[in-house]
Amino acid sequence: MTADQGAGPATAGAVLALIRSGSATTRAEVGRTTGLSRTAVSARLAALVEAGLVSEGDEAPSGGGRPPATLRFNRDAGVVVAAAVGGSRSQVAVCDLEGRVLAGDAEDQQPGLGPDDLMPGIVERCRNLLTESGWAPVAVRGVGISIPAVVDPEKGGSLDSPVLTGWDGVPLAPYFHELIQAPVFVDNDANVLAASESGELLSSYRDLLLVKASTGLGIGIVVGGNLVRGAWGAAGELGHVKSPAAEGRTCRCGEQGCLEAVAGGWALVQEMRRRGREIDHVRSLVALALAGDAEARALIRESGRRVGEALAFAVDLLNPEAVVLGGDMSAAYDTFVAGLREGLYAHAAPVATRRLQVLASTHGEQAGVIGCARLALEAILDPVQIDLALSAR
Repeated sequence: MTADQGAGPATAGAVLALIRSGSATTRAEVGRTTGLSRTAVSARLAALVEAGLVSEGDEAPSGGGRPPATLRFNRDAGVVVAAAVGGSRSQVAVCDLEGRVLAGDAEDQQPGLGPDDLMPGIVERCRNLLTESGWAPVAVRGVGISIPAVVDPEKGGSLDSPVLTGWDGVPLAPYFHELIQAPVFVDNDANVLAASESGELLSSYRDLLLVKASTGLGIGIVVGGNLVRGAWGAAGELGHVKSPAAEGRTCRCGEQGCLEAVAGGWALVQEMRRRGREIDHVRSLVALALAGDAEARALIRESGRRVGEALAFAVDLLNPEAVVLGGDMSAAYDTFVAGLREGLYAHAAPVATRRLQVLASTHGEQAGVIGCARLALEAILDPVQIDLALSAR
């Protein structure tokens, strides 16, 4: 990054972005990269140091004389709270400003709970985790929440969800206001899983599809390094595309013929119960598969094959470099992906799959809360927001 002609000199927020990315680790490098004078560099760094966002040390190599001070982003200048809310299980965490989990927990819950029944408990769990990790609520700089729904960005809640009954139109930020006076950011669960790969797989693959295969099915779509949400936030609703294999079957959304009705985790659990196998969640099905249960393995592989067939259309249209698997069924990665490859490569154009990589998500079970944390961090550490916060000080 260089000082932009017509946009004015690099601001403190832009300098922080350079330091966070590792593009500038000394004052001299900041000056060379931005074109700022030594005085201007000092002024911007002074504001960042005073805010606690940057620290300086004396560890940079020196050609002689006093070593130049090394600039570091201070990941301990506050925390973010993450809440990955599902239909039957929710995870919460406290993370530092690099998105590392400092404390977290996961709890199963009764399906069908409304926001007034579920959210107060989630906020209380966040309160307990802050205490456990030694942080006061005032240190929270942002909250990231994921939900299995099309999200209304204006209200910060569900616009449409077949999973969370009674949540549509309900803003989630007010539930946190008693505990945390910080901005709250809400996004779809598959989008958040894609966000969890910033700094990891997104460093190598700028175009990818992250498939969430869990109780429901969805895709986080990344094109050119940017998350694609669509005009109304409904991009990636893989579970509700029509599948010939689901013809005549009713989906939990009320429609017939949705992919989820034959490949979603909830449908697999129903099928196992129909066969006389008493399991309560797709995680139980995965555990059986990992223990070698032939029925469980066959159902998960068949789910992968159906997902691969539907995914072929997205691969042909978007030509991603990688397909990444996340969600509960990713724990049975080899079994699910064997089916996914079968369906995908049989239905997608050879030119689109010739160099396509199929990969596991980086963070496993923690991907949801890490993605929520990074959703919040992307917003609060944006250069413009940093400049506004420094001005307010």
